[in-house]
Amino acid sequence: MNDNPNPKSSASQCKQILAWLQEGKTLTSIQALTQFGCFRLASRVHDLRQRGIDICKRMVKNPNNGKRYAEYYINPEQS
Repeated sequence: MNDNPNPKSSASQCKQILAWLQEGKTLTSIQALTQFGCFRLASRVHDLRQRGIDICKRMVKNPNNGKRYAEYYINPEQS
């Protein structure tokens, strides 16, 4: 469920995120924040999945500090 008080903003972010992923690029929360002003990437990914878009997630480990984070992508074989 999209609980963003500004549904136009989240719809615009979804559109931008989908276009980004369809270009074969990956996206992390930090990238989403800097590229699209999106603070809640997981929520936008959820919105896109609700629309039937098959977005994959893999957990990546930062080599500098060992912390893990999610990286989203669309499997090129499915797009």
